Amino acid sequence: MTHDVRVPLSTARYLDCLAADFDRLRSVATAADPAAVVPSCPGWTVTDLVRHVAQVYVDKTHAIREGTESEWPPKGTADAEPFALLDRAYADLSAELTTRDPKDPAGGWYAPDRTVGFWIRRMAQETVIHRIDAELAAGQRSAPVPEDLAIDGVDELLKVFAAYAVAEWPDYFTDTLAGSPGRSVEIRALGTKAAAWRITTGPARFTVEDAPGDTPADLTLSAPPTPLLRTLWNRPAPETPAQLTSTGSREALDELHACLKIATQ
Repeated sequence: MTHDVRVPLSTARYLDCLAADFDRLRSVATAADPAAVVPSCPGWTVTDLVRHVAQVYVDKTHAIREGTESEWPPKGTADAEPFALLDRAYADLSAELTTRDPKDPAGGWYAPDRTVGFWIRRMAQETVIHRIDAELAAGQRSAPVPEDLAIDGVDELLKVFAAYAVAEWPDYFTDTLAGSPGRSVEIRALGTKAAAWRITTGPARFTVEDAPGDTPADLTLSAPPTPLLRTLWNRPAPETPAQLTSTGSREALDELHACLKIATQ
């Protein structure tokens, strides 16, 4: 099995997805109780979620304009009215993302790709996940995630977050990976569009290759793209468990989830 979706996606596709998911997030959050708990983000309310998304947008706009990320939280955002801040921050971010060349330099934590294009992809994926958070908080059924965006999201999570973080900051993963005997995990997205990834772990190791390996993996996870994305980001829907097939080592599954949790904190 090989990827049916070329990742990263096109700039136009990311921008379309970002706009659609922002509109959905804004609409759902506006209609929700501001004090409603966000179950996928312990300790957060809808107000906290809206403010966080706005602050991320402000920070990334600064990264593009100035070449560095701003202080956290960005100056002037802690006490601003959340929805006004969100609207202003999205307008500023969108203006930067749609008028600059994706190859233009930008500040950022991901050393292999410090470009505007990196943030176009990252903000599309950031927004779809937080759109799901808003839907969970509001008790609404989640709108579908397009298969190509979901596959790209899994790819980004495994490579840009987990694999890069383990290589760059191995000390954060010592408790999880130091005693690892070396495991293999195969992840399969099975839908109208399909993709597969092979993960190999061990002490200070988390590597990802496209397509399955030549030998059986210790763990195989299979699901349609959206349930797979939501599972790996720990945002499962009520129906997700029935859509996910997991065969193999429970220890490998626990190790995978632990690595992803650390990498996305």
